[in-house]
Amino acid sequence: MQRIVVIEDEEQVLEVVKAYLEKDGYDVYAATRGKDGLALFYKNNPHLIILDLMLPDISGEEICKQIRKQSNIPILMLTAKSAVEERIAGLGLGADDYLVKPFSPKELLMRIRTVLRRSMPTQLLADELSFYRDDLRINSVEHKVYKKGQDANLTPAEYKLLMLFIRNPNQVFSRDHLIDKVFGMDFEGSDRTVDAHIKNIRRKIEDDSKNPKYIVTVFGIGYKFEGERGDS
Repeated sequence: MQRIVVIEDEEQVLEVVKAYLEKDGYDVYAATRGKDGLALFYKNNPHLIILDLMLPDISGEEICKQIRKQSNIPILMLTAKSAVEERIAGLGLGADDYLVKPFSPKELLMRIRTVLRRSMPTQLLADELSFYRDDLRINSVEHKVYKKGQDANLTPAEYKLLMLFIRNPNQVFSRDHLIDKVFGMDFEGSDRTVDAHIKNIRRKIEDDSKNPKYIVTVFGIGYKFEGERGDS
C-alpha cells in the first residue's frame, strides 16, 4: 500500500481528500499544520506528499525546501494561487505537480496516479553511467544522479527528464515532445514548465548553467543532450 502525507489546514478539504485517497487504496497520514506534516514525513517515509501552500505556522514553500534538502519524494502542491508565474515558482522549488483550488477529487486522484507513475525508476541499459571523467554519474540502481560525487537531488520529474535525454543523445526534443514523454498527454500546464525544469536541472548538474555542456538549447526548436560518456 502506497503511503501519502496530506498537509492541508482546511479541515473540510482535508477530510474529503483523505476519504477519496483511502477509498482508492492509499495509506493516508494527515496534518493541518506544517510542522506536524514534516513530522509525518520523517516518521512514515511516504511515497508522495500533498502540500497546501497556505498553512498557519510555516509556508508550504518552506516545507518544500526542507523536504528537497534530503528527499526526491514526489510533491503535489495545492493552492488558491492560479497565476502561471506562481505555478512555475512552485515547480522551481521542486514540486512535481500543481493543483489549483477548488479542484475535483477525481482530478486529484488522476494527478496522483500520474505523478507516482512517472516517479517510477527509469531503467537504463547499464547500472551506472558517467560523463566527463565522472563529473556527472547516474546510478540506476540507487536512482540517483551525482555531480562531482555529490547527490544532485533531482526531483522525480527532473530525473525522468534527464534520463530521456541521456537515452537519446543528440536528439533534439521540442517542448511539446518533452511534455508528452515526461508529463503525459493529460498535462495541462504551459510549455514554460519544461523551461523551469531544464533550468533546475542545469543548476544542479552544470558547472555553469548559463553555458551548459549537458542539456543544450537548440534555438527555435527545443533541447538536446551532448554529454560525453566515460573518460572522454
